[in-house]
Amino acid sequence: MPQGIPFKIKVEETDMSDIAERVKKIVIDHLGVDADKVVEGASFIDDLGADSLDTVELVMAFEEEFGVEIPDDAADSILTVGDAVKFIEKAQA
Repeated sequence: MPQGIPFKIKVEETDMSDIAERVKKIVIDHLGVDADKVVEGASFIDDLGADSLDTVELVMAFEEEFGVEIPDDAADSILTVGDAVKFIEKAQA
């Protein structure tokens, strides 16, 4: 059995977890919400109390933290914590 394949899978899982943790930290810092509320399905507006300015600031923070560009049309579709993580994972792939 090739030894590199399981290791690569483990690294990818760690990378995804790292992205999720970094997104979570940004959301907590910008919105001042409890960590236990920042879950994959949490809506920035409906569940975490963000307003339109908050969502723009979150997108800018994600761009800066991860070195990705999030076009306006994509930003409009990032409504939850999970949406942000998935977009960043794809952008960095």
